[in-house]
Amino acid sequence: MANIKSQIKRNRQNIVARERNKAVRSEIRTRAKTAVTAVGGENEEAALKLAIKRLDTAAAKGVIHKNQAANRKSGLMRRINKLRAAQ
Repeated sequence: MANIKSQIKRNRQNIVARERNKAVRSEIRTRAKTAVTAVGGENEEAALKLAIKRLDTAAAKGVIHKNQAANRKSGLMRRINKLRAAQ
């Protein structure tokens, strides 16, 4: 355990940031899965739009890198387009 006051505070801040980042990453995965399962349904576009929005927000806040967000959006679109073509 740290003895320095500033490091004790920094440890507390890191815990809060880690929990926040964990929640954002979890939501990204959930929205991506929802978008994939919504293909062919009535709310397909809304689910896809929300997943892309969450990825952009996470990249803007620094939870994930902007290139990682672009790669995930690209992969999601490829996956959805493949499912659309199969229908």
